[in-house]
Amino acid sequence: MAISVVSFFFCFFFLCISSSSFAATAPPPPCKPTCRVHQSKAAYFRSEAPLSAGACGYGSLAPSFNGGYLAAGVASLFRDGVGCGACYHVQCKNPKLCRGSGTTVILTDIHKSNETDFVLSSRAMVSMASKGMARELLGQGIIDVEYRRVPCIYQSQNLSVRVEKNSKKPHYLAVTFLYQGGQTDIKIVELLKLHETRPYAMKRNYGAVWDMSSPIPDAPLYFRLWVTGGFDRRIVYSKKPLPADWKAGEIYDLGEQFNDAIDATSDPCTTCPSP
Repeated sequence: MAISVVSFFFCFFFLCISSSSFAATAPPPPCKPTCRVHQSKAAYFRSEAPLSAGACGYGSLAPSFNGGYLAAGVASLFRDGVGCGACYHVQCKNPKLCRGSGTTVILTDIHKSNETDFVLSSRAMVSMASKGMARELLGQGIIDVEYRRVPCIYQSQNLSVRVEKNSKKPHYLAVTFLYQGGQTDIKIVELLKLHETRPYAMKRNYGAVWDMSSPIPDAPLYFRLWVTGGFDRRIVYSKKPLPADWKAGEIYDLGEQFNDAIDATSDPCTTCPSP
């Protein structure tokens, strides 16, 4: 009987040790991709015209963004205009033709092809080529790439708005948001008069263009923006107002800039297929 009891406790002790050892050496749970890095393809525009007249509404300003390193993206990147102005780091996967550092582009248009996620400006495409390989790279037409969204950085530009040419007091106001920094999306736009809490709501007309109809208050108007950046949502007030004497076609500095970003180093599992 004594032997049986000793044997029982010995076996129980052995099982506990074995279970602890197994728990300590058990493999981690399967990695869940965060979909920050995508594998896809990219083509390029031979002319800058499509990107300048793009669906985001930037018009003739587009070629001046980011040194002309621009792109049109598929609907999943364009996101009904929310994705306008977003920055992406694109890296060519052909080591014979491309240098390893890739390039950063700004989304200024939408394209509807199922073959590629991006159509790049020719300048952006050429910037990825190894020395002396630009012609060969362009000759490929479509190339394999990987890409991820990155923060937009404007060293000397605050978030600004351009009052669109069809705006007319006091019946109609349309503005296009320019130089949107960080890794951010503008979801709601409202206007506020100084010392008043009642907002005047704007709606997204298309792309980066927001508008509102009469009555347009005859006063300086501050912007209240509902912004998502990284994993957070916050409200941002412009430090400078749209002046009461705003003029169609003019650009106004809002005195504010975004720097929100997702910390990609916090999760090593970042590779995902094309959306």
